[in-house]
Amino acid sequence: MQTDEKGRMMKRYALEQLKNWKNSKTRKPLLVQGARQVGKTWLLKEFGRECYENTAYVNFYDTPEAHNVFEGSYNVANIISALGSITNEQIVPGKTLIILDEIQECERALNSLKFFNENAPQYHIAVAGSLLGVALKHKKMSFPVGQVDFLTLHPLSFCEFLEAFGKEMLARNIQENQIDVLRMLHNDSVQLLKQYMVIGGMPEAVKTFIETKDYESAQKVHKDILVSYQNDFAKYTTSNNATKIMAVWNSVPVQLAKQMRKTKRFFFSDVLPGARSRNLEDAIEWLKLSGLIHLVPKVSKPSLPLASYAESGAFKVYMIDTGLLSTMSGLAAKTVIDGDRIFQEFKGSLTEQYVLQELVLNDIRLNYWASESDSEIDFMFQHEGDVVPVEVKANISLQAKSLQVYRKKYNPKFAVRTSLAGYEANEGLYNIPLYMIGNVLKIISE
Repeated sequence: MQTDEKGRMMKRYALEQLKNWKNSKTRKPLLVQGARQVGKTWLLKEFGRECYENTAYVNFYDTPEAHNVFEGSYNVANIISALGSITNEQIVPGKTLIILDEIQECERALNSLKFFNENAPQYHIAVAGSLLGVALKHKKMSFPVGQVDFLTLHPLSFCEFLEAFGKEMLARNIQENQIDVLRMLHNDSVQLLKQYMVIGGMPEAVKTFIETKDYESAQKVHKDILVSYQNDFAKYTTSNNATKIMAVWNSVPVQLAKQMRKTKRFFFSDVLPGARSRNLEDAIEWLKLSGLIHLVPKVSKPSLPLASYAESGAFKVYMIDTGLLSTMSGLAAKTVIDGDRIFQEFKGSLTEQYVLQELVLNDIRLNYWASESDSEIDFMFQHEGDVVPVEVKANISLQAKSLQVYRKKYNPKFAVRTSLAGYEANEGLYNIPLYMIGNVLKIISE
């Protein structure tokens, strides 16, 4: 159960998306994707509790009899009747939410969504899968293309984190771009951001810290989550691939912390001596499909469409969550909370990880750019016909030589520099505080 210290449910903004799905005239069966432990099951159950008269929940991982329901024909009426018996719930169209969890464990249940969509759209059915992408590719499972709606759930955003701590008004100030108010709250916002970088957005870690006020307890949750991920490496692939997946996974914090690279791209030789892309591409793909890493490709030229200028084999890798990254890196909470030392020792990698998470939540497809003269733009994305460069600073410094070089060469309409400094905007250059970067699209649009 995800609750705050006052016993209230932890707010997830994705709940509004689910409500929109429920009321949509073109509603299809819903597939909720995301890595393990990001809160998919809780979200769907909370959605059912809040918006339906009852919920019929089935987990294919620990309910063997549920597999049998889908072994015969895809007769929706029979399936509904059987699910009602298994869950002991009367399933009424529009009043009952059907939840099929760990859908990757039952291919025929996944295929049944086609028949729900075509023959019984009156039923509200949502399914969740933690390793669905892995299953589809490596188990060669089929997929009902065009027959489902999608929602991807990520760890809590910074604003969701604030709301979990009872800081609803500060979250609203950030979301509404209340610049003058935020100037007065700047120091508090920075301190909360540093807490977020240590605790991260994994719901159980946030819940534990709220209850205990103890960073080590939250990091214990991180360690348990990391163990569960490692167990998946062994369970859902071959032993040879599991070894490579583990090696790639363990190398991510090391690669992010590299201090002497001209660019911060992923180096295969840092994973295994002598390794090349062909040796590790399956392992990287596995981690990507499971939602545990994000790949940010390098582009040779910041032109539209950015994907056309992506360089093969040149990319940066980030993790799913700042809290998991800080724990994997062995960083003490005190190092982060009590000053800027972390940003020197870890070279801003934790900050880049945070910025990536906030941008990904906006459904922004990210790339990065680097010149032969060692200038590098940490992130860039397309927005309404423009390429927007984003330079990340881990402290209050506004000296951004790479961004200066980039602006002089390409003259972008918008450029973003995000740091611990306050908000400024001048001739298309936006200095956005790190705690506001999740609102970047709204800021540049206004």
